[in-house]
This record gives sequence, C-alpha cells and structure tokens, in this order.
Amino acid sequence: MVYALISIVNHYLFRTYALDPGAYTNALYDYSHLNWNDSTVFKRGAENLLADHFDLYLILFAPLSLIFKTYTLLIVQIVFILIGGMGIYKYLAYSLDNEKLAIRATLFFFLFYGVYSALASDYHSNVIGACMVPWFFYFLKKKNLLKTILILVFILIGKENMSLWMAFICLGLIYEYRKEVYWRNFLAVCFVFCLCYFFIITALVMPSISNASAYPHFHYSALGSSYGEALVHIISHPADSFVMFFTNHTNAQQGDYLKLELFIFLILSGLPILIKKPQYLLMLLPIFGQKLFHENIAMWGIHSQYSIEFAPILAIGIFVILGEMKNLKMQTISSYAVIVLCLTCTIRIMDSTLYLNDKSKIRVYQKTHYERGYPTAEIRKKLNEIPENAIVSAQSPFVSQLAYRDKIYEFPIVKDAEYLVYSIYEDTYPLNEQSFEREINKITASNEWLKEWDQDGFIILKKR
Repeated sequence: MVYALISIVNHYLFRTYALDPGAYTNALYDYSHLNWNDSTVFKRGAENLLADHFDLYLILFAPLSLIFKTYTLLIVQIVFILIGGMGIYKYLAYSLDNEKLAIRATLFFFLFYGVYSALASDYHSNVIGACMVPWFFYFLKKKNLLKTILILVFILIGKENMSLWMAFICLGLIYEYRKEVYWRNFLAVCFVFCLCYFFIITALVMPSISNASAYPHFHYSALGSSYGEALVHIISHPADSFVMFFTNHTNAQQGDYLKLELFIFLILSGLPILIKKPQYLLMLLPIFGQKLFHENIAMWGIHSQYSIEFAPILAIGIFVILGEMKNLKMQTISSYAVIVLCLTCTIRIMDSTLYLNDKSKIRVYQKTHYERGYPTAEIRKKLNEIPENAIVSAQSPFVSQLAYRDKIYEFPIVKDAEYLVYSIYEDTYPLNEQSFEREINKITASNEWLKEWDQDGFIILKKR
C-alpha cells in the first residue's frame, strides 16, 4: 500500500515523466503490436530503443499493457519488489533455519531507503533485476541448477550493466561455495558467461544498432574512454582512483558531500557488518564503481534508482552474519537495531537530503503529496479526449500519460504532431524556461495551430 501511495499516486498526479516511463510505455505499445520501438519519444532521429539500453523486460511485460496501459510498468515494479522480499525471506529461512530472522531481513529489505527512492523515480528495469537476485541465491542454495540458470538469464536480459554486477555476485559466491567443487565450478562458468555477455552486448550488439555505432552510456571520462581503459586506469593509478572514489572529482557545483551522504546512509544501514564476510562487499564493487566514478553528480548520492542494488546484498549479507551469532539475545537486539537505523535513513530521505529532489514525490505522510495545486481530474478528462491514434507532442509530465500510442514526442520535438500539450505549472525540461517560452511563442505565432483548450494554465493545441 505504501509503495502504491508513492508510485501510483505520482503517476496519477502527473509526477512521472517522458524519461523513462513515457519512452518505455511507448515501447510497450510497439512491442504489444509486434513492432520495434524507434526512440522518437526523446530522439529526433529514429533509433532502436535497445541501442539506448538493452532491456528485454519491456518485451516480456508488453502483453500486460493491453490491460494496465500507462500504469503497467509501475504496477510491475511494485510486484517485483514484493517478489524480491519473498526471495529474501525464502533464502534466509532456508539457509539459516531461522524464520524470525528471515522475517526481520525481509522487513529490512522492504524498508531500505533505496527501494523508496527508486519508487519515487518512476520505473527502471534495474529494480526488477535487483529484486530477482535473492532468488538466484535461493535456488543456488537449494542446488536447483535449472532454476538458478533461468533466474540468472532473466536478470541479465534486464539491462546491459546487470551482467557486470552479476559477474561480481558470482565471484563472491565462488568463495561462499569454495568447498563444493561442482557448484564452485558452476559459478566460475557463470562468472565468465556474465563478463562475456557484458562485452558482447556493450561492445558489439548495441553499437551495431546504434546510429552513432557506439555504446551510449560510458560516462567515466576521468578513467578513460572505454571500460577497458577504465579498468587499466584503476589498476595502474590506485591512489588517484581511491581519491576519486570519495571526493567531488568533477568539481561540480553541489557535488560536495554527496558521496559522504551516501556512505553515511550505507553505514547506518549496516554496511560495516559485511566486513566480517568481505565476499558481500566484493559483490557491491561494481555498484560503487558505477555510482562514484560517474560524471553526473546525481549518480553519486542516495537518490533515484541508483541505490536499489544495495538492498538485496545488504539484506542477505547482514542477516547471514547476524544469523551466525551464538548469543540469541544479542542477535535479536542487533537485528532490530539494524532495522530501526534502516528506517531512520528512509525517513531522512523523505524529509531532507543534500541533493535537491522533489520531496513531494515521496512524502506520503504529507498532504502536498496528494495534490498539485491545479485541477488534475479535469485535465485528465481532457487528455482522455485526445484520440488514441492521434500523434502528440507533450511536455514531459504529460508524455507518460499519453504514451500508449503509436507516436508521441517529448516537447520541443514536434515534427508531424497533431496535438500539443503543455502547462505553465510544469517543469520545462529538457529546455530552460526562456527556451521553452521561445518555442511556444514560435508555435502560437505560426498560425498553424488552434487552441483546443486553455484553462488554469493548461493548454492543448490542435494542428489546423
């Protein structure tokens, strides 16, 4: 219920955007009609959406969109978070034979700040993959080879960077199963397979379908121009890399202390406990790397979907270690202390953080979360009157509402649009306010558009 109050309410009140739910919902429409998606929601030139992120989950979830339309991915994400919690419970109840501790670990997972920040940031496929990781642990523990392989494959097809993370998870588990030759060797094969998959997808497949013939998401220029160069730089310049890991290495404004805030949250959430079993820290290395070496300071901190991968590893690692404590009273106190501190971090992310995010998207305990200051019900009614087969250009918050159609563009892309939707109350991204106003003035002065509706700062234009 709490997850729905964040995610579903945000969508209903126009707090979800063109990227990523708008573009992905448009992809659901195309996939459900047996077509590839061309990324024209946010790109002026057509390009297969898989060139941006190699995400096959959207193809699998597409049939659900026939029922749930623009809410599909948000519902799927909530369901998979619940499935992830079930995986935490099943794994720890089976491996520790301690149901109470397994329930506490599940509670920790459900309360972890990274889950809430991800829900407040629309939909992202790495949330789905992260929530399946506990099931990889579970079926491996039960020695079920087929289901372990199926879960691994399912995680890999979600997003290209998941394969690199799974390689390190397999590496950590190799140590866990070091005395079981068959499963140790199986994990070694999985490790190699994950690395090969990562290389093939990012270096060969995605560039081959990209207009620029390149992988678009290597944003680590301080380390080099490719993943290979980045690895060489980290190994050959360990001191510089160590400093970059903890500091504002881009000297960006507002970048100071974001990494410190991340570490404070993780320390309070029990990260130091994993020192007793370093293999779990090893599993988190690529997550730390992709966050802290990134050029974009938004990646460094505790916001958006960029902390969800910590949730399953912390929940499993911390409570496996606590489960080995001989003193049951101390075990109980420690487990509840971790949960309370975890909840404290989550409340903090809702209340006050360094990076300036829209807190109304996550503060489910405040009235402002459930209102927008303009008549959303009436606006929704007008949006529903736009024909389903019409081509639309819309401001970002309205793209996600109208995306379940053949063609829709994020304004200022207009091209062959028949309707234009915008509001003076919404953010003008990807333009600044001056550029946005200039583009709108240019359109209204062209005499090519009729004003279909204009009320409370919400405007719908129709092409003559």
